[in-house]
Amino acid sequence: MLTTLLSNKVRGGKWHALIDKVYAELNLFTAARKVTAKEKAAGVDGQSCEAFEEHLLVETRQLAEQIKDQTYRPSAVRRVHIPKQGRPNEMRPLGIPTVRDRVVQRAIVNVIEPILDHQFHERSFGFRHGRGAHDALRIVEQKLQEGYVYVVDADLKGYFDTIPKDRLLALVKEHISDSRMLNLIKLFLDQSILEELREWTPVAGVPQGAVLSPVLSNVYLNPLDHEMADNGFEMVRYADDCAPGNVHLR
Repeated sequence: MLTTLLSNKVRGGKWHALIDKVYAELNLFTAARKVTAKEKAAGVDGQSCEAFEEHLLVETRQLAEQIKDQTYRPSAVRRVHIPKQGRPNEMRPLGIPTVRDRVVQRAIVNVIEPILDHQFHERSFGFRHGRGAHDALRIVEQKLQEGYVYVVDADLKGYFDTIPKDRLLALVKEHISDSRMLNLIKLFLDQSILEELREWTPVAGVPQGAVLSPVLSNVYLNPLDHEMADNGFEMVRYADDCAPGNVHLR
């Protein structure tokens, strides 16, 4: 995918003419198969992964036309609350987009992730291909063995719900100049939330559970990763958890 996009890179390090890659039939078909394979809960429209799969070609072609014509509009995200992993007494919000929205988001990720991931710091391990929590822990252990004696374990509370949308989109614009792609991403940032009988549009944040949210969450914390490294801190980050330290024995 990245090799295909090389011809679309413009002066200043930005990428343009990306939206056609999103609505390409093969990309949407691949995205749909990946989404429907997970058999997650239905969104506000009640459409299941199985129902979408039954009319896969019709659905993906319709999405392609809507994205191409700029008539595509995401539905509201159904919100539920689930126990936090490792903290059964605490609950966290989880957004459940419609299958159609998940497919479009996956198609977007297929295009922008290779571009954005290339900018991410090597010590960022969350939501990235070929990287995981064990890799982050291995670096922390390595630094302890090297004599680092001060470690700060930090977790950003409510991170996904508090990301400023305007600043996030500005960071994305530093690498992507295709206005139609940016408008499509903004549509997902401005999705409304439906919880029981109440619907509203959050002023900040990206929905937990959305396909697009992990890569966008890394975009927003990427400047922090580089700033910490430039100032001599050996920070290791996994999602919104980080462990910086900068003092070691000699």
